[in-house]
Amino acid sequence: MAVIRPAGDYDTSYEQDMAVIRKRWQLALLLAMLAALYTLPLYTSSATVSFVNRAAIFIIAVQGLNILTGYTGQISLGQAAFMTVGGYVSALLMGVWGWNFFLALPVAGLMAGLVGLFFGLPSLRVKGFYLVMATLAAQFIIPWMTSNLWKDVLNGAQGLNVPVPEIVLPVVNGLCYLGTQFDAETVRCVYRFSTPSQFIYITLTVLVITTILALNISRTRFGRALISVRDNDLAAELLGINLFHYKLRAFFLASVYAGLAGALLASNLRHINSETIGLNDSIIMLGMLIVGGMGTNVGPFFGTVFMMLLEELAVWATPIIVGLISSGVLPGNAAGVGAALRPLIFGTSLALFLIFEPRGMAFRWNLLKASWRLRPFAR
Repeated sequence: MAVIRPAGDYDTSYEQDMAVIRKRWQLALLLAMLAALYTLPLYTSSATVSFVNRAAIFIIAVQGLNILTGYTGQISLGQAAFMTVGGYVSALLMGVWGWNFFLALPVAGLMAGLVGLFFGLPSLRVKGFYLVMATLAAQFIIPWMTSNLWKDVLNGAQGLNVPVPEIVLPVVNGLCYLGTQFDAETVRCVYRFSTPSQFIYITLTVLVITTILALNISRTRFGRALISVRDNDLAAELLGINLFHYKLRAFFLASVYAGLAGALLASNLRHINSETIGLNDSIIMLGMLIVGGMGTNVGPFFGTVFMMLLEELAVWATPIIVGLISSGVLPGNAAGVGAALRPLIFGTSLALFLIFEPRGMAFRWNLLKASWRLRPFAR
């Protein structure tokens, strides 16, 4: 006798309805994707590994911005400044005080979170455009302080060199294992993350942890309170939600994520100064969130990867356009093409998304998932 099954995917319990991974094949696909990313240096070029490294770092920063802007509705243009704080703190802890990178990383995030608390104080009194100006102040104050104050420690505008992250392991039976190298000074085995192909393991691991935390934040009472503040702060206050308390917590979490991303970026570049990441990057990260979809868990992934691919497209297209201008096919000045193409593509893509897909790529992704669950009746 043939078994008649209902069309589409149907939940039969609250656990299934709340599950993030609904099917076994989804779990298998996720594990296969993680395995492909972690083994990326084995079958791709160093340029691709560097791109994934940088994309993962900026996804972490955009995840923090998503907590503040996407969930809480507090617009910020200071995310790059808090990344600078995290980068400088990790560089000082590792280079001056000799801390291990894996101890300096969470401390850098916490210090950036405390700085974010200070610049989040105006959020109780102001909102909208005025809050943007308050957070924009961080983007001017923090780089100026790193360039002009404590020059003996911060080295002024030249910035700081960041030591190579490393893991120290004891010698086993007089030998070093797992790709470590013997250090005669400490008589221990040392594994150094000196290349992008080695550093990618750190960035991917931190990205997995921050993604799990961000996903769980959105599903808790705290996350629902942030969403209520975003939708209607007056109604949320009448329901007993302490606006100042939750806004400050959102600023703190967003800055912690930025501090982690800044520490990773500094270690990846092996250097940090006041111009490593600036106001343009804060604007671009906000654009990444808009393109990806604010208030969604997959929005930072979609937006960051999409915008960074457009940057790569600009780099690829620049010599082609310069050649066309030099040959007279296109009018214009070939000298300024490279500098103008990146902001042109960014602005055009952002305007098109605001016009045709204002809720971002994540909204289209959710429609596709809903159509799959309703098959074969989806349209």
